[in-house]
Amino acid sequence: MTEIEIIADNTKEVLQEIQNHIGGTIEEKWSECCLTVSNDKANGTIRFIPFDWGVSLLDYNITFSNNICLKIHASNFNPIRFVYPLSGNFTHKFDVDKQGEDIEQFQSLIYTNKTGGINYLEFPKGVNLKINVIQIVRKQFLKKRTTNISTLNKKLYEIFVDTDHENRYRHYGTLNLKMADHVKRLWKIKTKGMVKILNIEAIVYEILTLHIQQHNKLQQGIPLPTSLIKSELITIRRLAEAILKNPSKDYSLEYLASESGLSQAKLQDGFKFLFKRTVTEYIRHVRLEVARDLISTTDLNISQIVYTIGFTSRSYFSKIFKEKYNITPNEFKKQLVVPVAV
Repeated sequence: MTEIEIIADNTKEVLQEIQNHIGGTIEEKWSECCLTVSNDKANGTIRFIPFDWGVSLLDYNITFSNNICLKIHASNFNPIRFVYPLSGNFTHKFDVDKQGEDIEQFQSLIYTNKTGGINYLEFPKGVNLKINVIQIVRKQFLKKRTTNISTLNKKLYEIFVDTDHENRYRHYGTLNLKMADHVKRLWKIKTKGMVKILNIEAIVYEILTLHIQQHNKLQQGIPLPTSLIKSELITIRRLAEAILKNPSKDYSLEYLASESGLSQAKLQDGFKFLFKRTVTEYIRHVRLEVARDLISTTDLNISQIVYTIGFTSRSYFSKIFKEKYNITPNEFKKQLVVPVAV
């Protein structure tokens, strides 16, 4: 295993110290600082984006050729880190631990160390790692006018007000597939410059919110559905993604059960847990969202759209469209027509 010792006062220095060991080039543009590597040690990128009030993003999208251990010293720069692996896995431990804890794909981690402590992050070789890290420097964040940490649960409140870094803390979360959708959005942003940074910052706060909400649920003892295991929930999420990509297909409950190898009862439990909807409600929701987009962005008439999204009855489509959006499809289409000034 290759150990990379990091003693840094900010994340940009972290990137530089990683670069010293694995090579690559660092490019900075519009506040985005990106290390790009393509050699016999690693292939991919690690990017860092700072925002106001001590919030920053550190995103890994990289494959290491050897097992890597980041030995990160907790000095003056000692943020709270909210970590989420969209792809791959890693191991975390403090210097006081004899053994590390494996963080699997889609599992969240919140941690911070006390001053003088050491954080160890171990990454496996040959695995594509897409790891999202949101960092919060507490002294800066608490100066933000809209920050009201008194609304946090007791444990997170204690961590945020520990601005002198007197305590260490870690929280190993459970499977969180909703967070994956938000992290994916970060990599799909096509805008440039300031607009890109603003878009990313907005999503970062959404991801941070999900970390805090999950922490609250686990503190309250709200478990995963007992009828399903992690692999089954991941299977259900893949089914949901297939429905998103091809909403017009005839997705009966029997067909989905056959495709997934799961019982109909497990499918219903999984969709309710992940999407707060039954299987049928989820399919209908996706089709209506697609229909609304088609009305907004194409010249297709309502009948054509009904067929495109997999419905057979225009009257039924109009009924449920109005129930969801409080407007009929035709009325919605008319609102989109902007008169041309003569």
